[in-house]
Amino acid sequence: MKQLAGRVAVVTGAGSGIGRATALRLAREGCALALVDIHGERLSEVAQALEQHGTKTSQHLADVADPDRMAALPAEVVAAHDAVHIVVNNAGVSVLMDFEEHSLDDFQWLIGVNFWGVVHGCKFFLPELRKADEAHIVNISSMFGFIGVPGQSSYCASKFAVRGFSEALWAELRETPIGVTSIHPGGVATGIASGVRVTNEEARNQLQKSFDDYGHPPEDVAEAVLKGIRGNKLRVRTGAESFVVDWIKRLFPVGFQRHIAPRMRVPGS
Repeated sequence: MKQLAGRVAVVTGAGSGIGRATALRLAREGCALALVDIHGERLSEVAQALEQHGTKTSQHLADVADPDRMAALPAEVVAAHDAVHIVVNNAGVSVLMDFEEHSLDDFQWLIGVNFWGVVHGCKFFLPELRKADEAHIVNISSMFGFIGVPGQSSYCASKFAVRGFSEALWAELRETPIGVTSIHPGGVATGIASGVRVTNEEARNQLQKSFDDYGHPPEDVAEAVLKGIRGNKLRVRTGAESFVVDWIKRLFPVGFQRHIAPRMRVPGS
């Protein structure tokens, strides 16, 4: 997109982490923001931060996994802002446990948010995006959309799915004014570990420590979102580890899996 000032951007999972950073970054470019999250208090905090700087915002409580709620969302956004130009499907959750211990309920919960949330955001907002002179969809995948790791079967499945879905949608919309970008961050220092569903607290603590020690700030991903929109890029990787994993996986698709399998076990498994 050549012009961001005056555009209306929808950001899911906007109450914290990558979603919050992305909303703030788009606001700096002059976008109005429709903030979507399942946590009302977090939404209000982000909205207040934006409104203090003169950004027009609206707040929308929604579970992105709920198709009925998501089907109603575009009309609410249009009623508040008159149009939609950018949709950032960011909301995400995680489960850290071996598949044998992973309940199907948890698997369905994660896929509902991480994958179906993306599908719902694209499906229900596309009719509004088609009305714009330019529009863009951003879907947050992951470095784990390139490689499968132990203890993350559901998360990897969802992020691989987001990657494939985004590539197919990009191909379908290639000749339209609607761009599609998938974002593939490496480790990001967010609070996702506090909400991750785990087998034991040792696994949660180790995950949080890795984010604290090595995670990139969510603002880096927000910059990647902006890069994808401005450059109309199919995908954007953030963090050196995302680039390394992508290229090593291409060069050594089986050997790399053998290498990481014993090194990334879930603690206590």
